[in-house]
Amino acid sequence: MIRSRITGIGFHVPPRVVTNHDLEQMMDTTDTWIVERTGIRERHFVEGDVGSSDLGIEAARKALADAGRTPADVDFVIFATTTADWMFPGNGVIVQEKLGLGTVGALDVRNACSGFLYSLSVADAFVRMGQYRCVLVIGAEVQSTGLDLRTEGRDMAVLFGDGAGAAVVEPSTDESGILSWSLHSEGQFARELWCEAPSSRVPGRVTQEMLDAGRQLPRMNGRQVFKNATTRFPEVIHEVLAKAGHTLDEVALVVPHQANQRIGDAVVQRLGVPPEKVFQNVQRYGNTTAASIPIALTEARDAGLVKKGDLVVLAAFGAGFAWAGTAMRW
Repeated sequence: MIRSRITGIGFHVPPRVVTNHDLEQMMDTTDTWIVERTGIRERHFVEGDVGSSDLGIEAARKALADAGRTPADVDFVIFATTTADWMFPGNGVIVQEKLGLGTVGALDVRNACSGFLYSLSVADAFVRMGQYRCVLVIGAEVQSTGLDLRTEGRDMAVLFGDGAGAAVVEPSTDESGILSWSLHSEGQFARELWCEAPSSRVPGRVTQEMLDAGRQLPRMNGRQVFKNATTRFPEVIHEVLAKAGHTLDEVALVVPHQANQRIGDAVVQRLGVPPEKVFQNVQRYGNTTAASIPIALTEARDAGLVKKGDLVVLAAFGAGFAWAGTAMRW
C-alpha cells in the first residue's frame, strides 16, 4: 500500500494587523478582557476586495516551493473554506485558473474548522489508491468581512482572523507519511455554531428581516462549544494514535485547531502532557478556521519543533459539530 506524506507546507496572512487595542476603538471591550477569555492579542484582516482564494493562492505558492514543485506538477486541488469568494462555484476552480493548472479536478470542502483535516484525508486516500500523485490542499478564510464589529457582536468578533495555509501531498518514499485519520460529526449541535444566511430555504436567499436581525452573521453558543471541544479533542487524538499503533508518550508535537487558548490549555490538561507538546499560536492570528492547522504546522516546523522522523498529531473541532484527527510520521 502506498503511503502519502506532506512534502511541502506554507501559509499566508494579509498584512493588516488588528490588535485588541484596535478593537477597543470599535466596540466596548478591552485588551485584558479579550486576552483573559481567548488568549488572542492580534489577528490579520484583509483590505479591499481580497478574497479567501487570493490568500489561498499565496499559501499554495509557498507550499509548492517548499516541496520543490511547480504548478505543473499538481494533478488535483482540494480547497477547504467556509468563506468562499462566491456562493458558487467554489474556490478550487479559482486556484486552478490563477495557478494555470490545466484542467485538473478541483474539490471544495465546507467542514469549517475541521475542513483542512477532512481535506487531508481525501488527499491521502487519492494518493494511496494511486489516483493522483501531487495533491494541493488549501485551507483559507476571510472571516473579517462577516463579523459584527460593534459591541453587540464582540463575543464572536474578537475571535476570528483571516489567513491561509496549504500543503502538498505526495507518495512517501520512506517511512514518513500519514499513518491514520478519523472523521466525526454530530449534527444535533449544528445550530450551536453556525451562520444561517444566505439560505436556499428562503426565496431570494436573504430577506430584509434576516438582515435586520443579523442572521447573516455567525453565531455561537460558547459554553456548548467549549464543553464539546475539550472532550472531543483528547478523544480523537487518542483514537488516531491507537489506529496507528502508537501512544501519546511517543508524540513529539500535537498541533490542534487554533480556536481559543482556553480550549487549548484545557486540552493540554486533559491529555496530561507538558504545554510545550501542544503548539498554540492563536495569540497572533486568532481563529482562522480551516487555515489554522496548516498555519500552525508551518510555524511549528519552521521553529524546529517538528523534525524528520517525529510523530505528529493534528486535531480539529468546530462547526457541525465536526471533528477530526490525523497522526503522521514527519
